[in-house]
Amino acid sequence: MTLMPNETARIRLTEQRSDIVSQLAELGATEDGALTDDMDFGGAFADAAAATAERTELLGIVDSLKQRLAEIDKALLRIAEGTYGTCANCGKEIGAARLEHRPESIHCVDCKAANVS
Repeated sequence: MTLMPNETARIRLTEQRSDIVSQLAELGATEDGALTDDMDFGGAFADAAAATAERTELLGIVDSLKQRLAEIDKALLRIAEGTYGTCANCGKEIGAARLEHRPESIHCVDCKAANVS
């Protein structure tokens, strides 16, 4: 059985989404990026600077994963709407190589290079 390109992309994106949600859980964060109450950064005053640095680093990683999750969700929505593979800015087809490398892409190479959001 041969899958259609959009079906292949949907499967890859769904797998990536699941992986990211798992990573967030391992970091002690929910899917929306909120840290769970069971995170312990140390309570001693002497450890305050280290705890702050650790928390800041963790929040940066969580934010990055949250952004990636949002990109994946947008791509999955575009698959459902039938607009996947078309640039959200200019309407041109997004190259197959770009979609193969970054299936969550919603912009063609030209629009991404122009930093269109």
